[in-house]
Amino acid sequence: MIKKQFYIYKSFERFWHWMQAILIFFLAFTGFEIHGTYSFFGFRDAVRYHNIAAYMLIILIAFAIFWHLSTGEYKQYIPTLKNIKAQLNYYIFGIFRNAPHPTKKSVLSKLNPLQKITYFSLKVLVIPLSVTSGLLYIFYRYPSKHGVEAINIKTLEFIAIFHTVAAILLVVFIITHLYLITTGDTITSNLKAMLTGYEELEDENDKKINEPKLSTQNLD
Repeated sequence: MIKKQFYIYKSFERFWHWMQAILIFFLAFTGFEIHGTYSFFGFRDAVRYHNIAAYMLIILIAFAIFWHLSTGEYKQYIPTLKNIKAQLNYYIFGIFRNAPHPTKKSVLSKLNPLQKITYFSLKVLVIPLSVTSGLLYIFYRYPSKHGVEAINIKTLEFIAIFHTVAAILLVVFIITHLYLITTGDTITSNLKAMLTGYEELEDENDKKINEPKLSTQNLD
């Protein structure tokens, strides 16, 4: 089947993707410094930069939610169990045998079943957990500054644990994501698609046009 260039990643989608990646990387970098893993900015500045990046991420998420709802792109992330077994088999075995991909990407279906489940979980569980626990931590730490005296928490331990777990899950996702972007037709094809918006996909219309038609003539 002939492949053609299709515009599948719109400009805002690419901006959101890269800005979100940068902010998550920065939040992870400053977050680990706050935990005492290393010293780069210094604890006080690391906390300040971490909080600023967190607010930027929240603003970005708000715009992304509006964009997904207004364009209908949220449908891309609705989970499905269809072909899930074939997709698992592909990532575990098939990918190392040059087996064909079990799911065909299209403009209306950019994600395979495993990606849908992963991104859906990320959007409705991991990121909300990270943002909520982070905000609780910020507002509890500075009640007099923000005037949130109603928050009465005896210990920050559980909030800190939830926030750290969410951060670790995000880091694991990013590492896995960095590997999976190399599993396209070429090592850089997925990366180029997210930079330009264009990706080579099989043309379904071409397939329909070139399918042999049954003759309606009498063969007697």
